[in-house]
Amino acid sequence: MSVDIDQRPIILTGDRTTGPLHLGHYAGSLKNRVALQHSHRQYLLLADCQALTDNASDPAKVRRNVLEVALDYLAVGIDPTETTICVQSGLPALAELTLLYLNFVTVARLERNPTIKDEIQVRGFGRDIPAGFLCYPAAQAADITGFKATVVPVGEDQAPLIEQTNEVVRRLNRQIGRDVLPEAQALIPSVGRLPGIDGRAKMSKSQGNAIPLSATPDEIRDAVRRMYTDPNHLRAADPGTVEGNVVFTYLDAFDEDRTTLEELKARYRRGGLGDVVVKRRLEEILQALLAPIRERRAALEKDPCHVLDLLRAGTMAAREKTQATLDDIRSGLGLFSFEQPENRLAS
Repeated sequence: MSVDIDQRPIILTGDRTTGPLHLGHYAGSLKNRVALQHSHRQYLLLADCQALTDNASDPAKVRRNVLEVALDYLAVGIDPTETTICVQSGLPALAELTLLYLNFVTVARLERNPTIKDEIQVRGFGRDIPAGFLCYPAAQAADITGFKATVVPVGEDQAPLIEQTNEVVRRLNRQIGRDVLPEAQALIPSVGRLPGIDGRAKMSKSQGNAIPLSATPDEIRDAVRRMYTDPNHLRAADPGTVEGNVVFTYLDAFDEDRTTLEELKARYRRGGLGDVVVKRRLEEILQALLAPIRERRAALEKDPCHVLDLLRAGTMAAREKTQATLDDIRSGLGLFSFEQPENRLAS
């Protein structure tokens, strides 16, 4: 039996494979993942099964974006020798864990989860909620605990899912009589969710208000020009509002010269600074940020077989990890096992 000598804290994070990633993903999670992979044992999950919960009518879209999201991971600096990148549908233990966990959570509790309630309303499901979508908290609990992760980077809106995961963990541990699973801590990024360039609360490629990581220079320029600012700031001489101004929100996320940024905010508030000047500064910052990401991604696209080989290797390693967790839980619950059938049948 192999002994795991990597004692670093375990992180589990990932993305649904519904489309290429954008600046919101970078600010909210990808930048942190690149940094954390050196201090933590990081598993990065391409959540294609979860993507099907509201994309079952278009499975080809979900399959196609497995490679697209993987390319984005590698392009931003995720190192496959430091981070295990794996595909959810290639980890059968997670599906069995989800099924087990559904016996330890009620429908009422699933429906009360604030994250699920909000997403159901946004998608307009009404009572026609796909069962897979409603059971998303149990599936996420399976993902997190399957890797025995203790740290899960999420946005503030996802924190209730981590708490529900810990509820399942506590119930399982009480049932088994010992701590088989660790509880997880939500790691909330300092930068909140970036709004869309039109000022809407959520950046989404489907709404045309996102800047993809692979955006061309012209696409970046056009997106910044269309950004929502202060509608009452009609002339440069007019005092302007920084709060809720998308351009300044993006500058807060990406401008590393904090002193100059605060000076720009002060000038904008008192009047004398036009939107064009502020947008020009933001465009320069985004062009410099995205150019190397775009170039690395283009180079990786030329050899998709290499990327698929990385995913295959990562998924095989993750399969071993998650199967070991499932074996621990099955043994702790006293479920039937072909390895020791007489013990299971006699108990």
